Amino acid sequence: MSLTIIISIFILGYLLIALEGYIKISKSAIALVMCVLLWVVYAFTAVEFVPTVSADMFHLFLEENSYLAKLPLSEQVTQFVVNFQIVDHLGKAAEVLLFLIGAMTIVDLIDKHGGFSFITSVITTTNKHKLLWIVSSISFFMSALLDNMTATIIMVMLLRKLISNKKERWLFASLVVITANSGGAWSPIGDITTIMLWANGNVTTLPLIKSLFLPSLISAAIPVAIGVRALRGILTSPTYVDVKSDRPEVVTKRESLRILVIGVLSLVLIPVFKEVTQLPPFLGVLFGLGILWIYTEIMYNRKRDVEESAKFRIVQVLRDVDLATILFFLGVLMSVSVLESAGVLRSFSNFLDTSVNDIFIINGLIGLLSSIVDNVPLVASAMGMYSIVEPDVLAAASNPEYLKYFVVDGDFWHLLAYCSGVGGSILIIGSAAGVVAMGIEKISFMWYLKNFSFLALIGYLAGILVYYIQYILF
Repeated sequence: MSLTIIISIFILGYLLIALEGYIKISKSAIALVMCVLLWVVYAFTAVEFVPTVSADMFHLFLEENSYLAKLPLSEQVTQFVVNFQIVDHLGKAAEVLLFLIGAMTIVDLIDKHGGFSFITSVITTTNKHKLLWIVSSISFFMSALLDNMTATIIMVMLLRKLISNKKERWLFASLVVITANSGGAWSPIGDITTIMLWANGNVTTLPLIKSLFLPSLISAAIPVAIGVRALRGILTSPTYVDVKSDRPEVVTKRESLRILVIGVLSLVLIPVFKEVTQLPPFLGVLFGLGILWIYTEIMYNRKRDVEESAKFRIVQVLRDVDLATILFFLGVLMSVSVLESAGVLRSFSNFLDTSVNDIFIINGLIGLLSSIVDNVPLVASAMGMYSIVEPDVLAAASNPEYLKYFVVDGDFWHLLAYCSGVGGSILIIGSAAGVVAMGIEKISFMWYLKNFSFLALIGYLAGILVYYIQYILF
C-alpha cells in the first residue's frame, strides 16, 4: 500500500509539472511539495523498505553506530533515513545545484557587462542562408561551452536585432533551439542532464565528446539543411530593437572583454580541473566564480567616481539568480531519490532488462519522453535505475556483454546523454532552451509542432543511427 502511495504521489506531481502552462502553478512549487510528501511517506513506512532494499548500507550504518543496537527496528530505520539517506541524497543533489548556481552567475555577469557582444558583433552578413548557418553553428558550439539555455537566450536576443519579420525570426529561433540542444549533449557542461551524469561520475570528458560529437552534429545539421530551404532573399533592417545597451557606460570595452575571457575560461577549464584534481566539478566552477569575483571587485574599487548603484558587482548579480529553477531541480532530484530508496527504480530497471534488454530502445524511449516532460527527472530516474558497474563486478558477472554498457563511459550513459538532450527538441516545451525561446518570441506551440517537430525528430533519429554505426565500427 505504501509503495502505491509513493508512486501515485510521484506520478501526480510529475503530471502537474508537465501541465504547468495550463494549471498556472509554478513547477518549482509542485516539485517541492512532491519532494516533501514523498519523504514523509517514505520515512513513516521505511521499515518496509530499508531492511531489504538498502540492507548492506543499513547493516554498515548499525555497525558504525553501535549505540542504536538496543533500539527497536523502527527507530533504527528512522535514524538511518534521517542521518544517512537524506544526507547522502542531499549531498549528491547539492553538487549539481552548486555547479548550476556558479555557472549561472558567471554567465549572467558576462551578459550584464556586455561580454557576449564580442561574439555577436562578428555577424555582418545579410544573406539569410549564410546567417542561418552562422547562427546555428554559433548556437551549437556556444551551448557546449556555456549551456543550451544561455546560448538560446543570447542568440534569440541577437535575432531580434537582425530580423524584422516575426515568422522568419520564429524559424531562426526554432533552429537555434534544436542546434543548442544538440550542442549541449556532447559537452559535460552543455546541458543539465550531462552535468548530472558527469558530476556523478557516469561519464568523463574526452570519451563523452568523442562518442557524441558526430551524432550531435548530425542531429543539428539535418534540420538546418532542410529548414534553410524555406528562406529567400536578403535581410531587411528590423523595425525595432527590443534590447538594452550591450555594455554599461561605466565599463570599458577592454574590461568587458576581460570579463568574457575570464568567465568563459572558468567554464571551459572545469573538465580540466576535474581531471587533474579528481575533485567534484562544482569546486571548479566555484573557483572560477571566485577569480571573476576578485577581478570585478578590484575593477570597481578603482572607479571611485562612479555611483555604487551603477556597478554590477557579483553580489548584485547573485540576487538575480533564478532560485525558482534551482529549487525545482532540488525538488525533482530529492523526489527521485525516494523512488530509488524505496526500490522502485531498481524494480523498473529489472523489468526493462528482462522485457526490452536493448539500450538503444530504452534510451530512444527516454528521448521521446523528454520531448513531453522535463528531462531532469527522466535522467535522474535512469541514474537511479542503473548503477555504475565496477570492473571487478563486470569480470565476475554472468552477463558481462550487457553489463559492459553500464561501466563508466559505457554506451548506455553516453546514449542517455544524447537522447535526453536532443530528444527535448522534438516539442518546443521539451527543453529549457525551447521554453526560453517560446517565452521571448511568443512562438506558438502548434506552429512549432507543424513546422519543426518532424525535422527535430529526423535529426534525433539520424543521430542515434550515427551512434549505432560508430558502435558497430569501433
